[in-house]
Amino acid sequence: MCGIVISYESPDSIVPAGTANVAVDRMMRRLRHRGPDGAGLIECGRAVLGQTRLAILDVAGGRQPLVDADGRHHVVGNGEIYNHSQLRDRFGGDFRFQTRSDTEVVLPAYQRMGWEGVRVLNGMFSYGLTDGRDLCVARDPLGIKPLYYGERPDRLLLFASEMQALAGEVAEVAEFPPGHCYLPEQGFVRYYQLPARAGVIIDQEEAMAMVRVELTAAVRSHLMSDVPVGAFLSGGLDSSLLAMLARRELPELHTFAVGLEGSSDLAAAAIVARAIGSRHHECELTPAMMADALETVVVALESYDAALVRSALPTWFVSRLAATTRTAAGERIKVVLTGEGADELFAGYEYLRNYTGHALEDELNRLLGSLHNLNLQRVDRMTMAHALEARVPFLDLGLVERIMRIHPVLKQSGAFGQAKGLLRAAFSSDLPPEIIQRQKLEFAQGASVSDCIGDIVSRRVSDRDWARARAAGLPVRSAEELYYFNLLSRHLGTPLQPGTIGRWQGPVL
Repeated sequence: MCGIVISYESPDSIVPAGTANVAVDRMMRRLRHRGPDGAGLIECGRAVLGQTRLAILDVAGGRQPLVDADGRHHVVGNGEIYNHSQLRDRFGGDFRFQTRSDTEVVLPAYQRMGWEGVRVLNGMFSYGLTDGRDLCVARDPLGIKPLYYGERPDRLLLFASEMQALAGEVAEVAEFPPGHCYLPEQGFVRYYQLPARAGVIIDQEEAMAMVRVELTAAVRSHLMSDVPVGAFLSGGLDSSLLAMLARRELPELHTFAVGLEGSSDLAAAAIVARAIGSRHHECELTPAMMADALETVVVALESYDAALVRSALPTWFVSRLAATTRTAAGERIKVVLTGEGADELFAGYEYLRNYTGHALEDELNRLLGSLHNLNLQRVDRMTMAHALEARVPFLDLGLVERIMRIHPVLKQSGAFGQAKGLLRAAFSSDLPPEIIQRQKLEFAQGASVSDCIGDIVSRRVSDRDWARARAAGLPVRSAEELYYFNLLSRHLGTPLQPGTIGRWQGPVL
Protein backbone atom coordinates (compact mmCIF):
# COMPACT_ATOMS: atom_id res chain seq x y z
CA MET A 1 0.00 0.00 0.00
CA CYS A 2 1.32 3.42 -0.81
CA GLY A 3 0.91 6.58 -2.80
CA ILE A 4 1.95 6.64 -6.44
CA VAL A 5 2.71 9.49 -8.83
CA ILE A 6 3.29 9.16 -12.57
CA SER A 7 4.19 11.74 -15.21
CA TYR A 8 4.26 11.20 -18.96
CA GLU A 9 5.47 13.51 -21.72
CA SER A 10 3.53 13.03 -24.94
CA PRO A 11 5.56 13.28 -28.18
CA ASP A 12 4.17 16.76 -28.82
CA SER A 13 4.69 18.04 -25.28
CA ILE A 14 6.80 21.11 -24.57
CA VAL A 15 7.98 20.18 -21.10
CA PRO A 16 11.15 22.01 -20.00
CA ALA A 17 13.96 19.61 -19.15
CA GLY A 18 13.88 18.38 -15.57
CA THR A 19 10.48 19.83 -14.64
CA ALA A 20 8.65 16.50 -14.75
CA ASN A 21 11.03 15.06 -12.20
CA VAL A 22 10.57 18.08 -9.97
CA ALA A 23 6.78 17.92 -10.26
CA VAL A 24 6.68 14.21 -9.33
CA ASP A 25 8.96 14.79 -6.35
CA ARG A 26 6.72 17.66 -5.18
CA MET A 27 3.59 15.53 -5.53
CA MET A 28 5.17 12.63 -3.66
CA ARG A 29 5.79 14.87 -0.67
CA ARG A 30 2.04 15.54 -0.51
CA LEU A 31 1.42 11.78 -0.35
CA ARG A 32 3.94 11.00 2.37
CA HIS A 33 1.15 10.04 4.79
CA ARG A 34 0.26 7.13 2.49
CA GLY A 35 3.75 5.70 2.65
CA PRO A 36 6.02 6.71 5.54
CA ASP A 37 8.33 3.68 5.18
CA GLY A 38 10.27 4.98 2.19
CA ALA A 39 10.12 6.70 -1.17
CA GLY A 40 11.45 5.94 -4.63
CA LEU A 41 11.57 7.82 -7.91
CA ILE A 42 12.92 6.98 -11.35
CA GLU A 43 13.07 8.95 -14.58
CA CYS A 44 12.69 6.65 -17.57
CA GLY A 45 12.53 8.31 -20.98
CA ARG A 46 9.21 10.11 -21.33
CA ALA A 47 7.96 8.92 -17.95
CA VAL A 48 8.75 9.53 -14.30
CA LEU A 49 7.47 7.08 -11.70
CA GLY A 50 7.35 7.79 -7.98
CA GLN A 51 6.07 6.00 -4.90
CA THR A 52 5.78 6.59 -1.17
CA ARG A 53 5.80 3.17 0.47
CA LEU A 54 3.89 1.49 3.26
CA ALA A 55 5.81 -1.78 3.53
CA ILE A 56 3.46 -4.78 3.79
CA LEU A 57 5.00 -7.59 1.68
CA ASP A 58 8.75 -8.15 1.32
CA VAL A 59 9.39 -5.37 3.79
CA ALA A 60 13.15 -5.42 3.22
CA GLY A 61 13.33 -6.02 -0.53
CA GLY A 62 10.13 -4.68 -2.09
CA ARG A 63 11.06 -1.04 -2.54
CA GLN A 64 9.60 0.58 -5.66
CA PRO A 65 9.89 1.46 -8.49
CA LEU A 66 10.45 -2.17 -9.46
CA VAL A 67 12.36 -3.09 -12.63
CA ASP A 68 12.70 -6.30 -14.61
CA ALA A 69 16.02 -8.15 -14.87
CA ASP A 70 16.75 -6.56 -18.27
CA GLY A 71 16.29 -3.07 -16.87
CA ARG A 72 13.71 -2.27 -19.51
CA HIS A 73 10.34 -2.07 -17.78
CA HIS A 74 9.65 -0.19 -14.56
CA VAL A 75 6.49 -0.21 -12.44
CA VAL A 76 5.00 1.48 -9.38
CA GLY A 77 1.85 0.17 -7.76
CA ASN A 78 -0.53 0.87 -4.93
CA GLY A 79 -2.61 -1.87 -3.29
CA GLU A 80 -2.43 -5.65 -3.11
CA ILE A 81 -2.56 -8.36 -5.77
CA TYR A 82 -3.95 -11.33 -3.88
CA ASN A 83 -3.21 -13.95 -6.52
CA HIS A 84 0.43 -12.97 -6.95
CA SER A 85 1.70 -16.36 -5.74
CA GLN A 86 -0.28 -18.16 -8.44
CA LEU A 87 0.95 -15.68 -11.04
CA ARG A 88 4.55 -16.23 -9.95
CA ASP A 89 4.09 -19.92 -10.67
CA ARG A 90 2.47 -19.10 -14.01
CA PHE A 91 5.15 -16.67 -15.20
CA GLY A 92 8.20 -18.05 -13.38
CA GLY A 93 9.48 -20.03 -16.35
CA ASP A 94 9.92 -16.90 -18.50
CA PHE A 95 10.56 -14.22 -15.90
CA ARG A 96 13.28 -13.92 -13.27
CA PHE A 97 11.65 -12.52 -10.13
CA GLN A 98 13.91 -10.40 -7.96
CA THR A 99 11.65 -9.65 -4.98
CA ARG A 100 8.71 -11.12 -3.09
CA SER A 101 6.61 -8.03 -3.78
CA ASP A 102 3.14 -8.73 -5.13
CA THR A 103 3.44 -5.73 -7.48
CA GLU A 104 6.32 -7.39 -9.35
CA VAL A 105 3.89 -9.76 -11.13
CA VAL A 106 2.61 -6.77 -13.12
CA LEU A 107 5.87 -6.84 -15.10
CA PRO A 108 5.68 -10.40 -16.53
CA ALA A 109 1.92 -10.03 -17.05
CA TYR A 110 2.61 -7.00 -19.24
CA GLN A 111 5.53 -8.63 -21.04
CA ARG A 112 3.47 -11.72 -21.82
CA MET A 113 0.09 -10.14 -22.57
CA GLY A 114 0.60 -6.41 -23.10
CA TRP A 115 -1.87 -4.08 -21.41
CA GLU A 116 -4.39 -6.93 -21.22
CA GLY A 117 -2.20 -8.51 -18.56
CA VAL A 118 -4.28 -6.49 -16.11
CA ARG A 119 -7.08 -8.99 -16.65
CA VAL A 120 -5.23 -11.75 -14.76
CA LEU A 121 -4.73 -9.65 -11.62
CA ASN A 122 -7.05 -10.27 -8.66
CA GLY A 123 -6.81 -7.52 -6.10
CA MET A 124 -7.11 -3.86 -5.32
CA PHE A 125 -4.59 -1.79 -7.22
CA SER A 126 -3.54 1.14 -9.29
CA TYR A 127 -0.25 1.07 -11.13
CA GLY A 128 1.89 2.68 -13.79
CA LEU A 129 4.30 0.77 -16.02
CA THR A 130 6.71 2.09 -18.63
CA ASP A 131 9.69 1.16 -20.79
CA GLY A 132 10.52 4.84 -21.19
CA ARG A 133 8.53 5.21 -24.39
CA ASP A 134 5.20 3.44 -23.90
CA LEU A 135 3.03 3.80 -20.82
CA CYS A 136 0.31 1.67 -19.24
CA VAL A 137 -1.65 2.97 -16.26
CA ALA A 138 -4.43 0.87 -14.73
CA ARG A 139 -6.95 0.85 -11.90
CA ASP A 140 -8.63 -2.20 -10.35
CA PRO A 141 -12.08 -3.30 -11.60
CA LEU A 142 -14.12 -1.81 -8.73
CA GLY A 143 -11.94 1.20 -7.95
CA ILE A 144 -10.99 -0.01 -4.48
CA LYS A 145 -7.71 1.87 -4.79
CA PRO A 146 -7.87 5.52 -5.89
CA LEU A 147 -6.27 7.24 -8.85
CA TYR A 148 -6.67 10.72 -10.37
CA TYR A 149 -5.16 12.50 -13.35
CA GLY A 150 -4.77 15.84 -15.08
CA GLU A 151 -2.77 17.53 -17.83
CA ARG A 152 -0.63 20.65 -17.64
CA PRO A 153 -0.65 23.30 -20.38
CA ASP A 154 2.74 22.02 -21.56
CA ARG A 155 1.09 18.62 -22.24
CA LEU A 156 2.68 16.86 -19.26
CA LEU A 157 0.20 14.22 -18.12
CA LEU A 158 0.12 13.54 -14.37
CA PHE A 159 -1.44 10.74 -12.29
CA ALA A 160 -1.62 10.48 -8.50
CA SER A 161 -3.31 8.52 -5.72
CA GLU A 162 -5.08 11.56 -4.25
CA MET A 163 -6.50 14.79 -5.62
CA GLN A 164 -4.48 16.92 -3.23
CA ALA A 165 -1.24 15.68 -4.80
CA LEU A 166 -2.34 17.29 -8.07
CA ALA A 167 -3.48 20.55 -6.47
CA GLY A 168 -1.62 23.42 -8.12
CA GLU A 169 -0.04 21.16 -10.72
CA VAL A 170 -2.86 20.97 -13.27
CA ALA A 171 -5.86 23.11 -14.16
CA GLU A 172 -8.39 20.30 -13.81
CA VAL A 173 -8.34 17.01 -11.94
CA ALA A 174 -10.51 14.03 -12.88
CA GLU A 175 -10.97 10.57 -11.45
CA PHE A 176 -9.31 7.70 -13.29
CA PRO A 177 -12.22 5.33 -14.07
CA PRO A 178 -12.24 1.89 -12.39
CA GLY A 179 -11.76 -1.12 -14.63
CA HIS A 180 -9.78 0.87 -17.20
CA CYS A 181 -6.25 1.16 -18.55
CA TYR A 182 -4.78 4.33 -19.99
CA LEU A 183 -2.56 3.97 -23.07
CA PRO A 184 -1.21 7.17 -24.69
CA GLU A 185 -2.16 6.17 -28.26
CA GLN A 186 -5.61 4.78 -27.37
CA GLY A 187 -6.64 6.78 -24.33
CA PHE A 188 -8.82 5.01 -21.78
CA VAL A 189 -9.60 1.38 -22.54
CA ARG A 190 -12.17 -0.52 -20.48
CA TYR A 191 -10.99 -3.98 -19.49
CA TYR A 192 -13.68 -4.91 -16.96
CA GLN A 193 -17.41 -4.44 -16.47
CA LEU A 194 -19.64 -5.99 -13.83
CA PRO A 195 -21.84 -8.73 -15.27
CA ALA A 196 -25.45 -7.64 -15.67
CA ARG A 197 -28.40 -9.81 -14.60
CA ALA A 198 -26.25 -12.84 -13.86
CA GLY A 199 -28.44 -14.45 -11.17
CA VAL A 200 -29.16 -18.10 -11.93
CA ILE A 201 -28.70 -19.96 -8.62
CA ILE A 202 -32.14 -20.36 -7.06
CA ASP A 203 -31.64 -23.17 -4.54
CA GLN A 204 -31.26 -21.80 -0.99
CA GLU A 205 -28.95 -24.51 0.29
CA GLU A 206 -26.67 -24.19 -2.72
CA ALA A 207 -26.58 -20.42 -2.31
CA MET A 208 -25.77 -20.57 1.42
CA ALA A 209 -23.01 -23.12 0.84
CA MET A 210 -21.52 -20.90 -1.85
CA VAL A 211 -21.60 -17.86 0.43
CA ARG A 212 -19.77 -19.75 3.21
CA VAL A 213 -17.10 -21.16 0.92
CA GLU A 214 -16.46 -17.99 -1.06
CA LEU A 215 -16.35 -15.56 1.88
CA THR A 216 -14.06 -17.88 3.84
CA ALA A 217 -11.72 -18.10 0.84
CA ALA A 218 -11.80 -14.33 0.30
CA VAL A 219 -10.88 -13.62 3.92
CA ARG A 220 -8.07 -16.17 3.80
CA SER A 221 -6.59 -14.58 0.67
CA HIS A 222 -6.84 -11.10 2.19
CA LEU A 223 -4.72 -12.09 5.19
CA MET A 224 -1.47 -12.31 3.17
CA SER A 225 1.00 -10.03 4.89
CA ASP A 226 4.47 -9.81 6.40
CA VAL A 227 3.14 -7.44 9.08
CA PRO A 228 0.31 -7.84 11.65
CA VAL A 229 -3.29 -7.82 10.40
CA GLY A 230 -6.24 -6.57 12.48
CA ALA A 231 -9.93 -5.94 11.86
CA PHE A 232 -12.37 -3.08 12.34
CA LEU A 233 -15.25 -4.37 14.45
CA SER A 234 -18.44 -2.34 14.76
CA GLY A 235 -20.45 -5.31 16.04
CA GLY A 236 -22.56 -5.28 12.89
CA LEU A 237 -22.99 -8.42 10.84
CA ASP A 238 -20.42 -7.63 8.15
CA SER A 239 -17.43 -6.70 10.28
CA SER A 240 -18.26 -9.43 12.80
CA LEU A 241 -18.20 -12.13 10.11
CA LEU A 242 -14.85 -10.95 8.79
CA ALA A 243 -13.33 -10.81 12.27
CA MET A 244 -14.68 -14.28 13.09
CA LEU A 245 -13.28 -15.81 9.89
CA ALA A 246 -9.94 -14.05 10.28
CA ARG A 247 -9.60 -15.20 13.87
CA ARG A 248 -9.96 -18.81 12.71
CA GLU A 249 -6.93 -18.32 10.46
CA LEU A 250 -4.69 -16.33 12.80
CA PRO A 251 -3.15 -17.20 16.16
CA GLU A 252 -3.93 -13.67 17.33
CA LEU A 253 -6.27 -11.02 15.99
CA HIS A 254 -6.56 -7.44 17.20
CA THR A 255 -10.00 -5.84 16.73
CA PHE A 256 -10.96 -2.17 16.97
CA ALA A 257 -14.17 -0.29 17.79
CA VAL A 258 -15.13 3.33 18.48
CA GLY A 259 -18.26 5.17 19.58
CA LEU A 260 -19.71 7.67 21.99
CA GLU A 261 -20.33 6.52 25.54
CA GLY A 262 -23.20 4.03 25.55
CA SER A 263 -23.22 3.56 21.76
CA SER A 264 -24.61 0.30 20.42
CA ASP A 265 -21.49 -0.37 18.37
CA LEU A 266 -19.23 -0.50 21.42
CA ALA A 267 -21.56 -2.90 23.21
CA ALA A 268 -22.03 -5.19 20.21
CA ALA A 269 -18.33 -5.22 19.32
CA ALA A 270 -17.44 -6.31 22.84
CA ILE A 271 -19.85 -9.25 22.54
CA VAL A 272 -18.24 -10.37 19.28
CA ALA A 273 -14.70 -9.94 20.59
CA ARG A 274 -15.45 -12.18 23.57
CA ALA A 275 -17.11 -14.77 21.33
CA ILE A 276 -14.21 -15.05 18.87
CA GLY A 277 -11.37 -14.49 21.33
CA SER A 278 -9.81 -11.41 19.75
CA ARG A 279 -7.58 -8.90 21.52
CA HIS A 280 -10.06 -6.06 21.51
CA HIS A 281 -9.39 -2.32 21.65
CA GLU A 282 -11.95 0.46 21.88
CA CYS A 283 -11.97 4.22 21.98
CA GLU A 284 -14.80 6.21 23.54
CA LEU A 285 -15.39 9.36 21.51
CA THR A 286 -16.52 12.72 22.82
CA PRO A 287 -18.18 15.64 21.02
CA ALA A 288 -15.06 17.71 21.62
CA MET A 289 -12.87 15.10 19.93
CA MET A 290 -15.09 15.09 16.86
CA ALA A 291 -15.31 18.87 16.68
CA ASP A 292 -11.52 19.10 16.79
CA ALA A 293 -11.05 16.46 14.08
CA LEU A 294 -13.80 17.54 11.67
CA GLU A 295 -11.76 19.85 9.45
CA THR A 296 -8.87 17.37 9.25
CA VAL A 297 -11.27 14.61 8.29
CA VAL A 298 -12.94 16.60 5.49
CA VAL A 299 -9.58 17.57 4.00
CA ALA A 300 -8.30 13.99 4.13
CA LEU A 301 -11.57 12.62 2.74
CA GLU A 302 -11.52 14.91 -0.32
CA SER A 303 -15.32 15.00 -0.38
CA TYR A 304 -18.02 17.32 0.91
CA ASP A 305 -20.81 14.72 0.80
CA ALA A 306 -22.47 15.06 4.23
CA ALA A 307 -23.33 11.39 4.73
CA LEU A 308 -19.79 10.40 3.76
CA VAL A 309 -18.23 12.88 6.17
CA ARG A 310 -20.41 11.62 9.03
CA SER A 311 -19.30 8.05 8.50
CA ALA A 312 -15.71 9.18 7.91
CA LEU A 313 -15.40 10.65 11.41
CA PRO A 314 -15.65 7.36 13.31
CA THR A 315 -13.56 5.73 10.57
CA TRP A 316 -10.86 8.31 11.22
CA PHE A 317 -10.77 7.51 14.92
CA VAL A 318 -10.89 3.73 14.52
CA SER A 319 -8.06 4.01 11.99
CA ARG A 320 -6.01 6.02 14.44
CA LEU A 321 -6.73 3.48 17.16
CA ALA A 322 -5.54 0.60 14.97
CA ALA A 323 -2.48 2.45 13.69
CA THR A 324 -1.29 3.25 17.21
CA THR A 325 -1.79 -0.28 18.56
CA ARG A 326 1.20 -2.56 19.10
CA THR A 327 1.22 -6.32 19.30
CA ALA A 328 2.82 -8.20 22.18
CA ALA A 329 5.98 -8.36 20.05
CA GLY A 330 5.94 -4.58 19.66
CA GLU A 331 4.91 -4.59 16.00
CA ARG A 332 2.54 -1.96 14.60
CA ILE A 333 -0.76 -3.02 13.04
CA LYS A 334 -0.47 -1.98 9.39
CA VAL A 335 -3.37 -3.89 7.82
CA VAL A 336 -7.06 -4.12 8.77
CA LEU A 337 -10.07 -5.91 7.33
CA THR A 338 -13.26 -3.91 6.89
CA GLY A 339 -16.76 -4.85 5.76
CA GLU A 340 -17.51 -2.52 2.84
CA GLY A 341 -19.38 -4.18 -0.03
CA ALA A 342 -21.62 -6.57 1.90
CA ASP A 343 -24.70 -4.33 1.67
CA GLU A 344 -24.25 -3.95 -2.07
CA LEU A 345 -23.83 -7.70 -2.61
CA PHE A 346 -26.59 -8.91 -0.28
CA ALA A 347 -29.15 -6.07 -0.45
CA GLY A 348 -28.54 -4.65 3.00
CA TYR A 349 -30.10 -1.20 2.58
CA GLU A 350 -33.62 -0.58 3.84
CA TYR A 351 -34.83 1.12 0.66
CA LEU A 352 -34.05 -2.03 -1.32
CA ARG A 353 -37.16 -3.66 0.17
CA ASN A 354 -39.03 -1.92 -2.63
CA TYR A 355 -36.97 -3.68 -5.33
CA THR A 356 -37.59 -7.18 -6.64
CA GLY A 357 -36.36 -9.41 -9.45
CA HIS A 358 -34.29 -7.77 -12.17
CA ALA A 359 -34.90 -4.33 -10.68
CA LEU A 360 -33.09 -5.42 -7.51
CA GLU A 361 -30.31 -7.01 -9.55
CA ASP A 362 -29.83 -3.83 -11.56
CA GLU A 363 -29.80 -1.65 -8.45
CA LEU A 364 -27.21 -3.79 -6.68
CA ASN A 365 -25.08 -3.65 -9.82
CA ARG A 366 -25.35 0.13 -9.81
CA LEU A 367 -24.44 0.32 -6.13
CA LEU A 368 -21.36 -1.84 -6.61
CA GLY A 369 -20.30 0.35 -9.51
CA SER A 370 -20.55 3.55 -7.47
CA LEU A 371 -18.69 2.43 -4.35
CA HIS A 372 -15.40 3.94 -5.53
CA ASN A 373 -16.77 7.47 -4.99
CA LEU A 374 -18.43 6.67 -1.68
CA ASN A 375 -17.53 4.13 1.00
CA LEU A 376 -14.35 2.95 -0.71
CA GLN A 377 -13.09 6.53 -0.88
CA ARG A 378 -13.95 7.02 2.80
CA VAL A 379 -12.12 3.89 3.91
CA ASP A 380 -9.07 4.50 1.75
CA ARG A 381 -8.57 8.11 2.83
CA MET A 382 -9.23 7.62 6.54
CA THR A 383 -6.95 4.60 6.85
CA MET A 384 -4.16 5.91 4.65
CA ALA A 385 -4.14 9.20 6.54
CA HIS A 386 -2.78 7.01 9.36
CA ALA A 387 -0.52 4.86 7.13
CA LEU A 388 -2.88 1.93 7.54
CA GLU A 389 -3.95 -0.45 4.76
CA ALA A 390 -7.65 -1.39 4.63
CA ARG A 391 -8.72 -4.57 2.83
CA VAL A 392 -12.27 -5.35 1.76
CA PRO A 393 -12.83 -9.13 1.44
CA PHE A 394 -16.49 -8.71 0.46
CA LEU A 395 -15.23 -7.02 -2.72
CA ASP A 396 -12.87 -9.79 -3.74
CA LEU A 397 -13.64 -9.98 -7.44
CA GLY A 398 -14.13 -13.74 -7.47
CA LEU A 399 -16.54 -13.48 -4.55
CA VAL A 400 -18.44 -10.61 -6.18
CA GLU A 401 -18.92 -12.45 -9.45
CA ARG A 402 -20.05 -15.66 -7.77
CA ILE A 403 -22.50 -13.95 -5.40
CA MET A 404 -23.94 -12.09 -8.37
CA ARG A 405 -24.85 -15.51 -9.81
CA ILE A 406 -27.35 -15.98 -6.96
CA HIS A 407 -30.90 -15.22 -8.09
CA PRO A 408 -32.19 -11.89 -6.71
CA VAL A 409 -35.19 -13.59 -5.11
CA LEU A 410 -32.81 -15.04 -2.49
CA LYS A 411 -31.48 -11.57 -1.70
CA GLN A 412 -34.88 -9.96 -1.18
CA SER A 413 -35.74 -9.12 2.41
CA GLY A 414 -38.69 -11.50 2.46
CA ALA A 415 -36.60 -14.50 1.43
CA PHE A 416 -35.11 -15.02 4.90
CA GLY A 417 -37.13 -12.58 6.97
CA GLN A 418 -34.83 -9.54 6.97
CA ALA A 419 -32.24 -7.63 4.95
CA LYS A 420 -29.09 -9.63 4.17
CA GLY A 421 -31.01 -12.70 5.25
CA LEU A 422 -29.00 -14.96 2.96
CA LEU A 423 -25.74 -13.87 4.57
CA ARG A 424 -27.19 -14.21 8.06
CA ALA A 425 -28.54 -17.68 7.33
CA ALA A 426 -25.26 -18.87 5.85
CA PHE A 427 -23.42 -18.12 9.10
CA SER A 428 -26.30 -18.44 11.58
CA SER A 429 -24.41 -20.75 13.94
CA ASP A 430 -21.07 -18.93 13.88
CA LEU A 431 -21.82 -15.84 15.96
CA PRO A 432 -24.08 -14.98 18.94
CA PRO A 433 -27.75 -14.71 17.89
CA GLU A 434 -27.97 -11.05 18.88
CA ILE A 435 -25.20 -10.29 16.38
CA ILE A 436 -26.60 -12.44 13.58
CA GLN A 437 -29.98 -10.72 13.98
CA ARG A 438 -28.70 -7.21 14.68
CA GLN A 439 -30.33 -4.65 12.41
CA LYS A 440 -28.15 -2.61 10.09
CA LEU A 441 -27.06 0.84 11.27
CA GLU A 442 -24.96 3.30 9.33
CA PHE A 443 -21.53 3.62 10.96
CA ALA A 444 -22.30 7.15 12.13
CA GLN A 445 -25.54 5.92 13.74
CA GLY A 446 -24.07 2.87 15.41
CA ALA A 447 -21.26 4.96 16.85
CA SER A 448 -23.86 7.60 17.87
CA VAL A 449 -22.09 10.47 16.13
CA SER A 450 -24.75 11.75 13.69
CA ASP A 451 -26.59 14.10 16.06
CA CYS A 452 -23.32 15.32 17.49
CA ILE A 453 -21.96 16.29 14.07
CA GLY A 454 -25.18 18.09 13.19
CA ASP A 455 -24.87 20.19 16.35
CA ILE A 456 -21.23 21.02 15.60
CA VAL A 457 -21.90 22.20 12.04
CA SER A 458 -25.03 24.17 12.93
CA ARG A 459 -22.85 26.45 15.06
CA ARG A 460 -20.42 27.05 12.17
CA VAL A 461 -22.79 27.91 9.30
CA SER A 462 -25.31 30.72 9.57
CA ASP A 463 -28.66 31.01 7.83
CA ARG A 464 -27.17 33.91 5.90
CA ASP A 465 -24.28 31.75 4.65
CA TRP A 466 -26.74 29.10 3.48
CA ALA A 467 -28.93 31.66 1.69
CA ARG A 468 -25.90 33.05 -0.17
CA ALA A 469 -24.80 29.56 -1.22
CA ARG A 470 -28.24 28.76 -2.64
CA ALA A 471 -28.34 32.06 -4.50
CA ALA A 472 -24.89 31.33 -5.98
CA GLY A 473 -25.97 27.88 -7.16
CA LEU A 474 -23.26 26.03 -5.28
CA PRO A 475 -23.49 22.21 -5.58
CA VAL A 476 -24.48 21.60 -1.98
CA ARG A 477 -27.67 20.12 -0.59
CA SER A 478 -27.53 21.45 2.97
CA ALA A 479 -25.80 23.91 5.25
CA GLU A 480 -23.70 20.99 6.49
CA GLU A 481 -22.41 20.28 2.98
CA LEU A 482 -21.72 23.98 2.50
CA TYR A 483 -19.41 23.91 5.51
CA TYR A 484 -17.50 20.91 4.16
CA PHE A 485 -17.48 22.42 0.65
CA ASN A 486 -15.81 25.58 1.91
CA LEU A 487 -13.25 23.63 3.96
CA LEU A 488 -12.23 21.52 1.01
CA SER A 489 -12.16 24.45 -1.41
CA ARG A 490 -9.80 26.36 0.87
CA HIS A 491 -7.52 23.36 1.18
CA LEU A 492 -7.33 22.79 -2.58
CA GLY A 493 -6.80 26.49 -3.16
CA THR A 494 -9.84 26.94 -5.40
CA PRO A 495 -13.62 26.67 -5.27
CA LEU A 496 -14.88 23.27 -6.36
CA GLN A 497 -16.96 23.23 -9.52
CA PRO A 498 -20.73 22.57 -9.50
CA GLY A 499 -21.75 18.93 -9.58
CA THR A 500 -18.25 17.57 -9.07
CA ILE A 501 -17.48 15.52 -5.99
CA GLY A 502 -14.60 13.61 -7.61
CA ARG A 503 -13.44 16.48 -9.83
CA TRP A 504 -12.26 20.07 -9.37
CA GLN A 505 -10.57 22.89 -11.20
CA GLY A 506 -7.98 25.36 -10.06
CA PRO A 507 -4.89 27.41 -10.85
CA VAL A 508 -1.57 25.87 -11.88
CA LEU A 509 1.63 26.71 -10.01
